[in-house]
Amino acid sequence: MSVNTTSSADHSDAPTKSALKKAAKEAEKAKKKAEKAAKAMEAEQARAAADEDYSIGRYGKLPMHQSQSRQNRERTDISTLTAQNDGKQVLVRARIQTSRLQGNKMVFLNLRQRTNTVQALMSVTKDTISKQMVKWAGALADESIVLVEGVVKKSPEPIKSASVSEVEIHILELWLLSGIESRLPFSLEDASRSETAPEVEGQFNRVLLDTRLNNRVLDLRTTTNQAIFKLQHAIGNLFRDYLNANGFIEIHSPKLQGSATESGASVFKVDYFKGNAYLAQSPQLAKQMAIAADFERVYEIAPVFRAEDSNTHRHMTEFVGLDLEMAIEEHYHEVRDLIDGMFKAIFEGLREKYAHEIAVVRQQFEAEQFKWKEKTPVLTFKEAVDLLVEDGVDREVLDDINTENEKRLGRIVRAKYDTDYFIVDKFPLALRPFYTMPDPEDPMLSNSYDFFMRGEEIMSGAQRIHDPDFLCEQMRTKGVDPDSMKGYLDGFRLGCPPHGGGGIGLERVLMLFLKLNNIRRASLFPRDPKRLEP
Repeated sequence: MSVNTTSSADHSDAPTKSALKKAAKEAEKAKKKAEKAAKAMEAEQARAAADEDYSIGRYGKLPMHQSQSRQNRERTDISTLTAQNDGKQVLVRARIQTSRLQGNKMVFLNLRQRTNTVQALMSVTKDTISKQMVKWAGALADESIVLVEGVVKKSPEPIKSASVSEVEIHILELWLLSGIESRLPFSLEDASRSETAPEVEGQFNRVLLDTRLNNRVLDLRTTTNQAIFKLQHAIGNLFRDYLNANGFIEIHSPKLQGSATESGASVFKVDYFKGNAYLAQSPQLAKQMAIAADFERVYEIAPVFRAEDSNTHRHMTEFVGLDLEMAIEEHYHEVRDLIDGMFKAIFEGLREKYAHEIAVVRQQFEAEQFKWKEKTPVLTFKEAVDLLVEDGVDREVLDDINTENEKRLGRIVRAKYDTDYFIVDKFPLALRPFYTMPDPEDPMLSNSYDFFMRGEEIMSGAQRIHDPDFLCEQMRTKGVDPDSMKGYLDGFRLGCPPHGGGGIGLERVLMLFLKLNNIRRASLFPRDPKRLEP
């Protein structure tokens, strides 16, 4: 009889139900783990793809500019951009005036060049503009200098925040040329607000004049100041152009002198080797000596120094003088009339050629248009006094016309003649310097004149004394020792034609034409009794 010895063993080796159940659980667990790992890898790959900066080579900080190369690439002035440039690729160097991030996929930059601004846009674009590039652009500080390459796109509606309103630039590349290393003392946006805008707490701060002047480099970047100093440049050019066309030549006289040049005005005394020298109060004596040297008609644009402790809205210790002198044929009104023609040529030139700059300034300094007449009103000093007396001023205080009454006279003339520009002639001799020629009929008066803008004097001038003996006599009368000015007098002893001229303050003309209200706004780096820096 045979016995089955395998069935028991086979039965004992078979997995139990619980083992099978456990194995199934382990298999399910392994499967889930594998799926999780696959998903994690997939997510990691997605993250890596998202983190991949495919804009590398399109943005960043450039190495310090050391003139490493010269590629002769054309640069674009943003003021030239119009809708006709739609689709054109441009390269622009500009400052970032403001920036605005929208989420993490778009940034707007307001780019500025001098008095012009344009909007630039950067948005995430597959394979070209990455999120990293947009984030980097949005973090750039205001006033950073950047190099932008982009495409001009016509805007569907005018962009109110930019002076170039028809188009915007869609950025392809953005490079930082020069960043800023400290916090800005004020924003250019605040510094550019209208002077008449009310200050709203928490919205913007009014930037005071002292704060501006203490941080003048930043202040000068405002579009208003860019326009102001372009207009200052224009006045100098128009002055030159008119006088060049009328037979004048430009001279350059020394500013260090051996004696004070004019009575009645303080001078800066400086050490000069073993002695003293004085900073020129004007090129007056040099101009006259040039006429004695037969130059006939001369002018100069140069600094003038006045050591007057006057802390007013219209005085500085150093300013730019526009001076001229010319020989007279018959009458000193030849000089007065030529200067009158020159001023009107300057006003006309500013109005015709610099309307954009004037409009930019007006956005911040709102004022009535400066007015002048084809025929300039000319008042004698006596007529000016009579007008003031009629307006209620006591005649006894009008031996001279002070600043307050000058402004009052300006208002009277504006109402009577509808002009901001006029001339006062025939001043009392006692009010003028020693070299002023007396009136031939009334020795108490002089052949002298002042020109006014908006009720403030901008130029003083006269016929000069060309006779050496009479000049010495007048010098003594004014307390000036003729021996102290021998070099000046010697020119007249060699024979000198009758002549006259005047001196103009460049900054004062600019201030009054634009009605800036303070002469320091019309000076690049003003000097007054309290300011020698920056």
